[in-house]
Amino acid sequence: MTAFNDGPAFNDEPAVGDALRRTLGVDRRRFLSTCTAAATAAIAAPVLGASPAVAHDRSRGHDHGHGHGGDLLVPANRRGIILYTVRDATGRDPLSTDLPSGFREVFKQLSRFGYRQVEFAGYGQHANAPGGANLESVEGARLLRSWLDDYGLRAQGNHGFIPSSWPLTTPDLDTFKKHLEIANILGMAHVGTGGDPTGSAYRADWDVAADKWNALGAIARRAGLKLYTHNHDAAYGFLLDGGPLDDQGRPTRSSGVRKLEYFLKVTDPKVVWLEMDIFWAHVAQYKFPTYTAHDGSTREKIFDPAGLVVRNNKRYPLFHAKDGTVNTTNGMGYDMVPFGTGVIDYTTFFSRVGDRSYHNPMVEQDNAPSATDPGQSLKHAKIGYDHLAALREKRH
Repeated sequence: MTAFNDGPAFNDEPAVGDALRRTLGVDRRRFLSTCTAAATAAIAAPVLGASPAVAHDRSRGHDHGHGHGGDLLVPANRRGIILYTVRDATGRDPLSTDLPSGFREVFKQLSRFGYRQVEFAGYGQHANAPGGANLESVEGARLLRSWLDDYGLRAQGNHGFIPSSWPLTTPDLDTFKKHLEIANILGMAHVGTGGDPTGSAYRADWDVAADKWNALGAIARRAGLKLYTHNHDAAYGFLLDGGPLDDQGRPTRSSGVRKLEYFLKVTDPKVVWLEMDIFWAHVAQYKFPTYTAHDGSTREKIFDPAGLVVRNNKRYPLFHAKDGTVNTTNGMGYDMVPFGTGVIDYTTFFSRVGDRSYHNPMVEQDNAPSATDPGQSLKHAKIGYDHLAALREKRH
């Protein structure tokens, strides 16, 4: 298997502080304040019609309402949201509510909040919304693009179709090419998926996945698009690549290389990119602090999400900006909360990864829709935008 990434490989930065703070990735002040306030914290929900909190210079991506534009960690024209966060709004019946419903009205609302980018999570909406239920077609993409243009939004990526077959079947290849055509009509620079390249822990399976993604990425590149994979915590677990074999002849121990670190090493950086979900990367930091080495010893290796990006900066054009509060009883280390209301240190993260004219952070909150508050996901989208816009470099 060819190794494409010749940069420094798998040297996570040393952790500091006590074990709990270290594996949660928060500083002492934020950790203590969260533990005391989490049970009583309340989120003020702004009205949906509120104007953007910040004035925008859309041609340059600068703010003029929060101090000096040079201090911005996320320029105005880079602030995005994945539409999965507001999937209840795009999916509800516009004939049964006065709330924004369907893609067109949701785009309008997101634009009023200040967003300038969106990431799709499918092209379906309620059948009574303008355009009908299924916009996953050339005609549907043209309609979506007209609405994006109307409200000053850019489609930056999507969580869409990746062929399950390998080698590729003709129907899978044709469907993949259709999605590339849709992405180009929508004006995307990137096209992706919400799943891991493989669910396996074994190096041989990641080698196969790398071959497949290199091939798909080359097809996407010929269409003028960058192919990316979006990953949750499991992909940052340790690769099983040595030690005694199990009864099926598979390795049972690790060299300390994480699965996605290996994937970055064996995929071509000219055709394969990644989108880091920063929340799930911090969950991985909490869940996978040690591994069993080939010799059977237990070794500590704390995952540093920002460090992985720094070592592979151009491989990460997109992020999911998702927040959490400390919870050491749920197996993940965090509970998901609206962006900017948790303890994940986004000021430090974005300061460390830098290159703010390249990265595209997409606000996401998986649990934003509410069965009892139909407007909650859009309210939380507004909260997320305001906190993303407020991020500034620390002054030393």
